[in-house]
Amino acid sequence: MEVIMERLIRIARGLEKADLVLKNAKIVNVFTGMIEKTGIAIAKERIAGIGDYEGVSEIDLEGKYVLPGFIDGHVHIESSMLSIEEFAKAVVIHGTTTVIADPHEIANVAGLGGLDYFIKASKNLPVSVFFMLPSCVPATDFETSGARLSAEDLHSLMDREEVVGLGEMMNFPGVLNLDEEVINKIKIFKDGIIDGHAPRLTGKDLCAYVAAGIMSDHESTELEEAKEKLKQGMHIALREGSTEKDIKKLLPLVNNFTSRRCFLATDDRDIEDIIEEGHIDYLVNLAIKEGLDPVLAVQLATINAAEYFSLKSYGAIAPGYFADMIVADEINSIKINSVYKKGECVVERGKLYKPISRVDVPEAIRNSVFIDYVQPDLFKIKASGNKCRVIQIIPDEIITKSINISPKIENDYVVTDTSRDILKIAVLERHHKFGNIGIGLINGIGLKEGAIASTVAHDSHNIIAVGATDEDMAFAVNKIKDMNGGLVIVSNGKILEFLELPIGGLMSEKNLNEVYNKMKNLRLISKNLGTILKNPFAVLSFLSLAVIPELKITDKGLVDVNNSALVDLFI
Repeated sequence: MEVIMERLIRIARGLEKADLVLKNAKIVNVFTGMIEKTGIAIAKERIAGIGDYEGVSEIDLEGKYVLPGFIDGHVHIESSMLSIEEFAKAVVIHGTTTVIADPHEIANVAGLGGLDYFIKASKNLPVSVFFMLPSCVPATDFETSGARLSAEDLHSLMDREEVVGLGEMMNFPGVLNLDEEVINKIKIFKDGIIDGHAPRLTGKDLCAYVAAGIMSDHESTELEEAKEKLKQGMHIALREGSTEKDIKKLLPLVNNFTSRRCFLATDDRDIEDIIEEGHIDYLVNLAIKEGLDPVLAVQLATINAAEYFSLKSYGAIAPGYFADMIVADEINSIKINSVYKKGECVVERGKLYKPISRVDVPEAIRNSVFIDYVQPDLFKIKASGNKCRVIQIIPDEIITKSINISPKIENDYVVTDTSRDILKIAVLERHHKFGNIGIGLINGIGLKEGAIASTVAHDSHNIIAVGATDEDMAFAVNKIKDMNGGLVIVSNGKILEFLELPIGGLMSEKNLNEVYNKMKNLRLISKNLGTILKNPFAVLSFLSLAVIPELKITDKGLVDVNNSALVDLFI
């Protein structure tokens, strides 16, 4: 419940006792860079004053550090494979009290219905969830999504209090080529915040992209790329997800002049990494470990994102701000002691105090896989040349390479070649029963046997499968159909492990520990089958993302991203 302004003023002046006073706190001031030992007076949700105050309740922190609650400046909640409620439980114990979510995964599956479900599910959580409306549903015309969101659709939601702007504009060719629908979406949000997504964009094309009003980018994977974008006025999100690991390369960008134009983001972080490493706290500690001043690192995780997204009362410990706070034992390596959300202690020594109720998932979102059972013959590739385009994975990147190889051919058909780590990859349309299938070859997975399949395949989230045999690929896809979405590993016609994802084929209804244990087992089994990837399912999910260079695959076929064109498997 919001505090009455008159009472807040009286408490700030010391004329009335605060509801809670945290005494002997070493406050990390993200405005000045100073650390001051003093008290914090709290009135319901907000901080009333900093200094010597009396409270109805008082806690002596005995010199512990108090930091603003962390803010994730760009995240796809769906990538955790948790419901929104379980995601909140997972990240708040790591000090994340606010997230800026781009729900374009659920939107690509379920459209406006998916967005409405997300907004409803984000209420009454120990984490504030703000939304950037998905700008690219679908991301490109090279894939089949479950829905399409027009400028008019977005306009109908833009006045919701949870909405803070337009989400990442992945279709930068559409911006540059003045695509009418793309330009209309930008115009609707011209007076607001518009996030960018422009990998490797440079020179005059970058100038044009920024001139359109696009204000940030989280896709810089090299320092010089980030420097150019910063120079042209963009805010830079330093990203460290599960497959996108950019902080170490980009940290030299941050100095006393540039720091306020930078903030932290996870983008896509799976439950294993959240539990085993952390969330934004992991990014902050990584930056400190790499030599960044601790207060500057905290600033990147708090006020910078709050100011960029115009979250007026978030991101700092100061009068009038929401009492979103982290109590930590140290500052040089932050280990969280407790977490306060709007004045209420919600986490103490890693334990969540408050139970969280769930919102019912609409049946239309539960029922999202429409595909007939498939046969192994579907994955046959008739040889029609001596050279093939092959997707090559780059470790710790979602960018891929396009390489040319001579495939292994038997009886006029291309077959997998595990000795050279050349496997088959397929994407099957699952939203409208169109029957589309794209089939290609991939290097860098490492499977020696079996197959893995998933309905998590950015951005349209069709079924994606990789395998050493056509039979196991078909078996895996049919299991996906049977469980109406999820992840599965099979080998020699047997199911080795699976995780059901009934929420749009993207998220589980299990609790976070159950999902964690399932994912850990999926990873272990895939390693036993030969994969060389830390998390093959996370990597698999980006191989259909047709806006990230160089070569990707969708239900419509292979996509040469650099040239924005569908291309043949055979050269």
